[in-house]
Amino acid sequence: MELRIFTEPQQGASYDTLLKVAKATEDLGFDAFFRSDHYLRMGNVDGLPGPTDAWITLAGLARETERIRLGTLMTAGTFRLPGVLAIQVAQVDQMSGGRVELGLGAGWFEEEHKAYGIPFPKEKFARLEEQLAIVTGLWATEAGKEFSYDGTYYQLERSPALPKPAQGKVPVLIGGHGATRTPRLAAQYADEFNIPFASLEDSERQFGRVRAAAEAAGRKGDELVYSNALVACVGRDDAEVARRAAAIGRNVDELKANGLAGSPAEVVDKIGRYAAIGASRVYLQMLDLDDLDHLELISAQVQSQLG
Repeated sequence: MELRIFTEPQQGASYDTLLKVAKATEDLGFDAFFRSDHYLRMGNVDGLPGPTDAWITLAGLARETERIRLGTLMTAGTFRLPGVLAIQVAQVDQMSGGRVELGLGAGWFEEEHKAYGIPFPKEKFARLEEQLAIVTGLWATEAGKEFSYDGTYYQLERSPALPKPAQGKVPVLIGGHGATRTPRLAAQYADEFNIPFASLEDSERQFGRVRAAAEAAGRKGDELVYSNALVACVGRDDAEVARRAAAIGRNVDELKANGLAGSPAEVVDKIGRYAAIGASRVYLQMLDLDDLDHLELISAQVQSQLG
């Protein structure tokens, strides 16, 4: 089981804060540092000092880290044209020496689009499908050849399909709870399927749908990596768990029901139950980015037990 650190900087984090967390992620032996792609805070927080851009952040971290994978859960398809996104991700992959992964989703938070003047189209999922075809098509085009695409929403003519990523193939993550279209899209384009903030029962059901869709598309169901994203709130004792829950404005019982909360032993046990239904990665949503002791505890007493 791989543990990856997942941050939500729109809730309030500077680049310097994210850099500290990314360096701790690397130093403490975690597999990857991922971040959300949002421009507006959610819930009862001030969001100061204001939003940071996901791919600008990852470009900086690409030069200031050495080992960890870097990526997004999920880049909003509404924020970027697919040709431009392909260039951005390929460049950051080069800057990192081939450590980038692209999580790409349709986009959903209408208020942040209004706040920053970003169009919020009605046909988001159909656009996402074309975006995936274009981004992966540009990267897969042989050097010296051209890529063209004539879609409903996007048209590319004789693109040189450059630059290329440093990796032979940038892993693509697709995720969500949709019962039909999401598994189909994952089966066609994804290297990894991620389900965010889902119960064991819902995760098992959705993993099964994706496996079935992959097999219907001529792939092996286990060809994909299956992962969960879950909020983390771990403490050495009940008082420490309660303190960390209060710091992020959450209830301990709710966190234990819907996330990874409690003592290290409780969290190891619950991660094991996700592993039993097919998950091989967990993205730990860390909501208090100033609490690096939390990362140290998870590394020393949770990750060390997972093998």
